[in-house]
Amino acid sequence: MAAIMNRYSLWKYLLIVIVIACAFIYAAPNLYPQYPAVQIMGANSTLVDDAVLSSVKTSLQEAGLAYRDAQFLDQRLLFRFDSTDVQFKAREVIQQKLGDNYLVALNLANSTPHWLTAIGAAPMKLGLDLRGGVHFLLQVDVDSVMQQRIEGDLRGIGQALREEHIRYTGITRKSTNQIVLQFVDKEVLDAAYSFVSRRYNEFTWDKQIQNSNMSLTGVLLPPAMFKAKQETLEQAMNTLRNRVNELGVSEAIVQQQGESRVSIDLPGVQDTAEAKNILDKTATLEFRLVDVEHDAGLASREGMAPPDTHFYSYHGQPILLKNDIILRGSSVVTATSGFGEDGRPNVSVRLSGAGESKFTKTTAENIGRPMAVVYVEVKSTPNMVNGKQVISYKTERDIISVATIQSALGNSFQITGLNGPNEARTLALLLRAGALPAPVTIIEERTIGPTLGKQNIHMGVLSIEVGMGLVILFMALYYGVMGLIADLALAMNLVLVVALLSLLGATLTLPGIAGLVLTVAMAADANVLIFERIREEMRRGAGLQASIHAGYERAFVTILDANITTLIVMMILFSLGSGMIKGIAITITIGLLTSMFTAITGTRALVNFIYGGRSLKRISIGI
Repeated sequence: MAAIMNRYSLWKYLLIVIVIACAFIYAAPNLYPQYPAVQIMGANSTLVDDAVLSSVKTSLQEAGLAYRDAQFLDQRLLFRFDSTDVQFKAREVIQQKLGDNYLVALNLANSTPHWLTAIGAAPMKLGLDLRGGVHFLLQVDVDSVMQQRIEGDLRGIGQALREEHIRYTGITRKSTNQIVLQFVDKEVLDAAYSFVSRRYNEFTWDKQIQNSNMSLTGVLLPPAMFKAKQETLEQAMNTLRNRVNELGVSEAIVQQQGESRVSIDLPGVQDTAEAKNILDKTATLEFRLVDVEHDAGLASREGMAPPDTHFYSYHGQPILLKNDIILRGSSVVTATSGFGEDGRPNVSVRLSGAGESKFTKTTAENIGRPMAVVYVEVKSTPNMVNGKQVISYKTERDIISVATIQSALGNSFQITGLNGPNEARTLALLLRAGALPAPVTIIEERTIGPTLGKQNIHMGVLSIEVGMGLVILFMALYYGVMGLIADLALAMNLVLVVALLSLLGATLTLPGIAGLVLTVAMAADANVLIFERIREEMRRGAGLQASIHAGYERAFVTILDANITTLIVMMILFSLGSGMIKGIAITITIGLLTSMFTAITGTRALVNFIYGGRSLKRISIGI
């Protein structure tokens, strides 16, 4: 029975061999170098074709910039270079040549053979700390969105009560999530309570009666508040992703951090000025009619604007604009900067269906009258108050253009009166990406150079080599042949982790490398538990085959318990941690799963192959 006890079926050996082969195949792309590259994609449905390829090649040759090769990949054109210096210069030349109709992004191009890429094998992505670039942490003012939400509910509830002929004496917002209704009659109060409880069930409603003062207080439920804040953050992240794409940054990482913050990693970016100028702008447009019935200068001297108008300044002179907004920037589908027939910069705009009918109707009714384009921006100012950072917000509206309506405007028109091509290009980018749903503030900024990234990679790889080398040496010296079997499992475990990280498209960061080192230690620890259990059984006088069997079976429960508790911690780190913490959580989680396979199934397969199925007098398991 003992001879049969430690045998594996043929199909188990075949399965292990297949897993190992697949691991080597999907880990192999990480052995091939990556080259600095510039990728070109079409914007606004623009195609990248052979004509673009020829044009870019000519521009690079004229600029004296040598490239390694160029190829088409999934409707993208990719140029590879030998150094990052040439890469940055080439991007400027290509962007200047192609203009705003193309997105020109920095990238790293793989030299993985085609047969590997054809089966989905690709190298791991490198994080910001390994590749170099810029990290931003943005604070999103979700409280302002909640305030707008409550004010909208305030108007909606008041309108609904009037339509139901339920008379109230007052309706106010008490805090960021409370609405208070005032009544003078208890029957009306009861009727209002019944109506709003049924219609507005996202609030909890409470009646309060004190003498002749009767009120109804509605408090927005926490799930509704959480949903509104989460939707705001998701919309902000989508907009920021669009802006990052427009910046021309490939493989950027935009993710939520906490309840009101967004983390942005821009690999390959070293100049933060343009990124900061784009990311933290709320940036939208408002189209308003100019009030020509009143004298803006006279009204300004008197200090009182006529009804339904507001004072603005345009080229140093006062101007009156109607309060009614006939079109918002959110209705813009595409926007492209260029030059008009007069040679001055402009932005060509195409609208969606939202708001287009009102815009067309209003411009048709006001032919010959001036219309202003107002640029709206919410600026934030961080201040320290009583040792805490408090962010104050201020909305600024500036007129960028005033033009006479020549005809009814449809879904396509141009914005003129801009100060230069840079302003036109920035405005077009912001309109294409969309306006942020709430003001944002950059509260943290870090820049990591590519040299430091290379040093991080070198030190990280060195730590893995040294750590794994010491563990392999210890296991071999202390446990003999069984230690060598464990060493093979350790090496296989590292290959499996790299293969899975590559296959899943995970991003390797410096903490992720630390996770790899920790994974090696945990995998060795599992084998130590098994070997010590085998030795304990041997000291009790059990047979060698029985000792091997008992060692694996009884150590399995201990290893499983330890790994489950570690997995729980990793899940918490992944759900609550920032980007770098998520990196180490992912790496250790994958490492735990692979170590269970290599330390238990892999080593036992080798032990069974060497020692199983025959009578033994001794096994090499160290001292």
